[in-house]
Amino acid sequence: MEPISVVLLVALAGGAGGEVGRQAWAGLAALVRRPFQGGQNAAQDPAVSSGTTELEALQAAPADPARAQALSTALAVRAALDADFRTGLQQWHEQAKRVRTGDGDVSNTISDGTFHGPVLQGRDFTGISFTTPPPPPAAPSTGTPPPQT
Repeated sequence: MEPISVVLLVALAGGAGGEVGRQAWAGLAALVRRPFQGGQNAAQDPAVSSGTTELEALQAAPADPARAQALSTALAVRAALDADFRTGLQQWHEQAKRVRTGDGDVSNTISDGTFHGPVLQGRDFTGISFTTPPPPPAAPSTGTPPPQT
């Protein structure tokens, strides 16, 4: 299972996504508060967190990426030890990824000056190469306009 994004956790804890985001956060809280169903020794191991402490810490300081990282780690550890939790977390994550959190917004502004070459706007590009030659050097200004063609 892929780790839960710190950006997603911060956004949801901070109230991003409106009512849908609040419902996603409530769903995660309900999932985390379910009884731990880990292996025989997992429930006795004090180093294994259910995620409740980390969830509450992030809820208290929703803009803190360190707290979100701690929650993401706790969720991953619990998912590795608790098959029922892992299934529920995967289902929750698929739904939560659809919440518009503002993560990945793209903004590109070009102003003033003369530009040569392509401009590519988007997000999550991989394996891209540009084979456009560099622009020719600017001709020295002589004070006379270039010939019209």
